[in-house]
Amino acid sequence: MITTLLASILNMNHLLPSLITQYGSLVYIGLFAIVFIETGLVVFPFLPGDSLLFLSGSIAAMTAHSLNHIILIVLLSIAAIAGDTVNFEIGQRLSSHLTSPKWQRFIKPKYLHEAELFFKKHGSGAIFLGRFVPIIRTFIPFTAGVSKMHYRRFISYNILGGVAWVSVAVLSGYFFGNIPLVKAHFELIMLAIVLISLIPAMLMLLKRKGAKIDSNMEE
Repeated sequence: MITTLLASILNMNHLLPSLITQYGSLVYIGLFAIVFIETGLVVFPFLPGDSLLFLSGSIAAMTAHSLNHIILIVLLSIAAIAGDTVNFEIGQRLSSHLTSPKWQRFIKPKYLHEAELFFKKHGSGAIFLGRFVPIIRTFIPFTAGVSKMHYRRFISYNILGGVAWVSVAVLSGYFFGNIPLVKAHFELIMLAIVLISLIPAMLMLLKRKGAKIDSNMEE
């Protein structure tokens, strides 16, 4: 999965400008689809998100290409919000099936209960901040749906998080993506964006692992 992610990031740097030259404004449809699928379908967490938005923003700053940063922010915010909403609905519809006996050997009722308690207490922050963490952002709305998070609360932070994530990533590319130093090391910076945004997820995993070890030692 990581290899696929890195390969897609490196290829996108050369592929996207070429597609824009060939197809012009039709590329907006492709960008919308990628963001929607990455956020909306839980089986596609490896698609590029932050790096694609940053790259799109940097291309929009170049007069040689037809992308517009305002259109990107509006269109891709809609894609991100719609994607999370679909993901939430899928989780909500599957929640009753996940509690059936045939699924309990894979997903313990205890974990579903813990997830439900988590989203009652920290759901708002998770929906908003999860936007900025690759892979995690694909699973959070699905888990929120499974955990039966209140829809009004979900949709409010879904909209805030979607607009904030797309705006920050696109505008970062628009204002900084064409600085000579950035352009000279574009691939490395794309990889750095992904790795830095993965740090919170890795810290959470380490913290959870440490808590399990402490619990086992106490027993």
